[in-house]
Amino acid sequence: MAGGACGYGNLFNSGYGVATAALSTVLFNNGQACGTCYQLKCVKSKWCFPSSPIITVTATNLCPPNWYKDTNNGGWCNPPRTHFDLSKPMFMKFAQWKAGIVPVMYRRIPCSRIGGIRFKFEGNAYWLLVYVMNVGGAGDISQMWVKGSKTGWISMSHNWGASYQAFTQLGGQPLSFKISSRSTGQIVIANNVCPAYWTVGKTYQSKVNFH
Repeated sequence: MAGGACGYGNLFNSGYGVATAALSTVLFNNGQACGTCYQLKCVKSKWCFPSSPIITVTATNLCPPNWYKDTNNGGWCNPPRTHFDLSKPMFMKFAQWKAGIVPVMYRRIPCSRIGGIRFKFEGNAYWLLVYVMNVGGAGDISQMWVKGSKTGWISMSHNWGASYQAFTQLGGQPLSFKISSRSTGQIVIANNVCPAYWTVGKTYQSKVNFH
């Protein structure tokens, strides 16, 4: 499974597995919802399982609008509708698959993660692009900074989804990151996430996370 609009790549490799959802435009909020967690319960449908199980998913993708269909007849992800497009294994945990679509009750919850925040590096010698994964607590990010052993804290700009970028030379330095949560304002500092001779295409895991 691919990580779609949030940029998580292979969802199994990035730790999310099948417990994921693509969110409608309103919920996705230009990528600000990437990494946030929700509980869903099937309601008011004959297709809901009798025990009314609750499932927990992470937002990893955008469910794009379909402007050729009515919001109530196929255009399920069109604004202003709130919609969760689930993986088949998750849908089948709370309703019969043949239903296709069911009404739900949902609420946002803190994310429970194993281990530290992960940083996947892309870019080149003059541009560092970092995908941030496995974020606990609120799961979202409002701001991010990077610091090399030869620099102070450098503010990174939001690229898209769950990625942030810095246009500067950071090669040959161990890198640390400072991250601010959008929802709580909490800040964590992940020191020396990677060695001096880090490489693009590789994912580095820190020892810290939000709780």
